[in-house]
Amino acid sequence: MKTLTIYDPAMCCSTGICGADIDQKLVDFAADLDWLKSEGIEVKRINLSQEPALFADNEQVKNILQTSGVEGLPVILADEEMQSSGQYPDRAHLAQMAGVTAVNTIALAPATSCCGSDNNAEKSSSSCC
Repeated sequence: MKTLTIYDPAMCCSTGICGADIDQKLVDFAADLDWLKSEGIEVKRINLSQEPALFADNEQVKNILQTSGVEGLPVILADEEMQSSGQYPDRAHLAQMAGVTAVNTIALAPATSCCGSDNNAEKSSSSCC
């Protein structure tokens, strides 16, 4: 089974889908990663704010950070081989990286926050909202 590892920039929660101003590209990316999981691909996301030591432990990621800074994130590895840096690829590119056939979808995941189905701060005392 192929493993896709994503080294994300610092985000308040593991997907970045939280807070009042949700970035649609992160919503789409999270949905595409869920789709890859359904295709049998192991997906690991590593967040700079939550696991900085893992960034320093990986020479490829460390080199990107030294040459490009955080603008080089996210870094995406497929079975430890560099595939992409500095952008969140679309489903077709992720499928290519993972070695699966992409399917087109019209509606991906609805925009939800990590704090619940809407952005009411009273829904959660989580630090991500």
